[in-house]
Amino acid sequence: MQPLIPSLSSALRAVVFDFDGTILDTETREFYHWQQLYEQHGRELSLTDWQRGIGTWDAFDPWAGLPDDVQADRENVHAALHDRIVADIGEQDLRPGVRGVLEGLHAAGWPLALATSSDRKWVTRWLEQHRLLHLFKVMCTRDDVRRVKPDPELYVLAAQRLGLRAEHCLAVEDSLNGGTAAVAAGMRLVVVPNDVTRTQPFPPEWARLNDGYALGLVGLLEAAGVGSEQPQF
Repeated sequence: MQPLIPSLSSALRAVVFDFDGTILDTETREFYHWQQLYEQHGRELSLTDWQRGIGTWDAFDPWAGLPDDVQADRENVHAALHDRIVADIGEQDLRPGVRGVLEGLHAAGWPLALATSSDRKWVTRWLEQHRLLHLFKVMCTRDDVRRVKPDPELYVLAAQRLGLRAEHCLAVEDSLNGGTAAVAAGMRLVVVPNDVTRTQPFPPEWARLNDGYALGLVGLLEAAGVGSEQPQF
């Protein structure tokens, strides 16, 4: 028997996903490699400091905590670090259960959008590798806006391109910066934290799935407060 899926007759009519950390956990792998770099030079990278920069840009500068000689060779160090991070991410699978959620929403007729502070080239690369690009009706990246998260501009734009009011969209995020942006835009929110975001100080009123996508599509929509009924198309 197929699980019951909320229909588009509910208050929610589309779902807008973040990418990094929410669909593919690039964030945990990036933090791991920066940690290694710090350790190689006798320094410690605080997760709390790192979390300030998750989901946004320029909120935290990891170079500032490294020795002067490393910073003096920043171009070469960064190139090697970037190559290691990309190679590692290239071997990672999607977050467990997220493919089923995305494909289930798409099959049920829910329009999907992406709202990410990363650039289009970055997210397109990974969406194509994991055969997800075709699922998204709308894609909004840092290339499309003046201000990234926690500013709401990305989510406001996603709603506009979907042709919907923000309150008719559900945002799925993993970070405090991302969730702040979605709520400020007027969207309903479900946070699906990962290993590097789960200790962030999320407001208690934000819906959270601490076990990730283990409960599948129905679990996500139930967390969003959408009742189950047979879809009517």
